[in-house]
Amino acid sequence: MKNKRIWAQSFLVFVTAAMVVTACSSKPTTTSTTAPAATTAVAATTTTPAATAAAAAVPEMKDITLVGVRDAQISSQQIIADKLGYFKETGLNVTSQLIESGPDIGPMVAGGSAPLSIQTNFMDIILKSSNVPVKIVTPLAQIAGTQAVVGSKKLELKTSKDLEGKTIGIPNGADVKIAIDNMGKELGVDVSKIKYVNIAPSDAVIALQKGDIDALACWEPFITKAIQGGGKFLFSGTKSELPDKKGDVKWMSVHTTMQVSDDFIKKNPNTIKAVLAGLKKATDYINKNRDEAIKILAPELHLSVEELTQIMSRNVYSMEVDDTYVNGSNGAAVGEYLKTVGNIKTIPKPDTYHDLSLLKAVDSSLVKVEFK
Repeated sequence: MKNKRIWAQSFLVFVTAAMVVTACSSKPTTTSTTAPAATTAVAATTTTPAATAAAAAVPEMKDITLVGVRDAQISSQQIIADKLGYFKETGLNVTSQLIESGPDIGPMVAGGSAPLSIQTNFMDIILKSSNVPVKIVTPLAQIAGTQAVVGSKKLELKTSKDLEGKTIGIPNGADVKIAIDNMGKELGVDVSKIKYVNIAPSDAVIALQKGDIDALACWEPFITKAIQGGGKFLFSGTKSELPDKKGDVKWMSVHTTMQVSDDFIKKNPNTIKAVLAGLKKATDYINKNRDEAIKILAPELHLSVEELTQIMSRNVYSMEVDDTYVNGSNGAAVGEYLKTVGNIKTIPKPDTYHDLSLLKAVDSSLVKVEFK
């Protein structure tokens, strides 16, 4: 994810420190995107009776802050709901607060300064393993397609096994390593024979262009920038262009999620339902009006329309709780990896960091699979 910092070994320390800091003492660098609704014509979206009822319920709090990230993977729906007035339609005055580094949200949640936030299910697993009282209330997007490996223009592969012995630039602890490992298991590649170089994504793009590394492994927008610089897309968590494997794959699953503190859920259920209703309408808008959504989002995300078009094509924007989401949130898929790299010591059960009851109240059809 954009400007992602390597926090595998240090995050637990940040969480512990943040838990003893009061919400009023936290002063992250943020930017509010709150503005009058855009004048762009909005296509009609389908609203279910449940969503209408949820939106009609009177919110306990009307003035709230939703913390997100200036990143197409994390806060696209948040920005659209803000700019097109969908939150206001549900009776809310939302300050949409976008920070530049996603991992910084973890300590904010733990310290109490971000009772409503948007990040990923990986973060929630880490928070729950540290006993932070927070629950995921909805998924928002499958973003594994933006966790990818791009080869240099000089890299020639006859089979995926030719990656053995090659040099890949990848930040230590980067989640995209899950996709590399699963690619190796499926295609018989000994990934231990790949030479990994710890390098920041922005530096990796330059190193790839110079030919100092054979490939880079990171996230958007650096994947698109690497391809624009002459690199060749090899594979992501969901797609492969490897010689011996082309098409859809299931090598990684990571979802953007909205999480809320346990205390806020208890005191403000109608407020959360109103937020979810606004995000649902924004999700529908993005999927039905992609070109217009990109025009709204591009300036907020500091990207060109062309770059954002490529980036968003790799994401699946959906609030459905389906097999892909459930399997991607269980211990085998994510927890073991996070434990291996030192992010967590114990693997929490998914039902301990999920509360999907409010999403059901907004639209019961979205919850297709239950956690067991």
